[in-house]
Amino acid sequence: MAVGNWDEIRTAYQVARMGTVSGAAEALGVHHSTVIRHVDALEDRLGVKLFQRHARGYTPTEAGRDLLQVAQATDDQFSQFASRVRGRGEAVTGELILTTLAGLVPMLMPAVAAFQAMHPGLIVRLLTGERLFRLEYGEAHVAIRAGSPPEEPDNVVQPFHREVGAFFAARSYAEAHGLPADESEIAGHAFVSYDSETPRAPFDRWLRAHVPPEQIVFRSTEQSINMAAVRAGAGIGYMPLCSGRGDPDLVEVWGPREDWTAPLWLVTHVDLHRTMKVQAFTAFLKEKVKEWPVC
Repeated sequence: MAVGNWDEIRTAYQVARMGTVSGAAEALGVHHSTVIRHVDALEDRLGVKLFQRHARGYTPTEAGRDLLQVAQATDDQFSQFASRVRGRGEAVTGELILTTLAGLVPMLMPAVAAFQAMHPGLIVRLLTGERLFRLEYGEAHVAIRAGSPPEEPDNVVQPFHREVGAFFAARSYAEAHGLPADESEIAGHAFVSYDSETPRAPFDRWLRAHVPPEQIVFRSTEQSINMAAVRAGAGIGYMPLCSGRGDPDLVEVWGPREDWTAPLWLVTHVDLHRTMKVQAFTAFLKEKVKEWPVC
């Protein structure tokens, strides 16, 4: 039995995006009663509730969030297809969703802003965080990832750049505690690191091998939070060179080392890799990265 037609799925997708029936109706150009009818029919066919109804609107259930991810990827692919068929494939419009590490944002932003200025119809969403946004579900169009090459089977992975970093401390920390000259002087110092039992980053693996756990006094799952903790004087921590050396309130404790360096990868999903929007942005970014310092 069919789970529903595309109109119903697209309607539910817009409800999940907008959060209200009226917002979805406006986005789709239909009457609000059509939206309600489509959602009710799709829920009946699936045998699950896709939304929790409340006074402020509609909130997706777990099943609704799953539908949102699948429908978002499908809608994006269909929109690109429709644009090509209608002869509008040269337009770079709509949403461009990027995901990267927070530490790379200062270098990435000038390129993003320049690309957006070239394409006024473009809406950019920049997502940061340690979790891997799933390109196959349409959570992002383009990802910049660090470390080992991504191994998801349907991704297109291209070498992009190298992240070089060092360990930094706030000047306030240095004034209060001094700084270790090398690993032999680690005792008595506080450190900042990721909150992970199985660290993936080369510098974090090095840190866990040389610093006793009780001296890693601040831990977070977010790079931006760890960097803020270092700047606040919580302890010594790793930062990309561009972030650390560009901050006058920080001092460099240990300079960059080859075994702390992480390769960066430009990742797209095979289904969207050759769309005009993704091709235009990745080509532009690969030119701009030639101007980046190694950091």
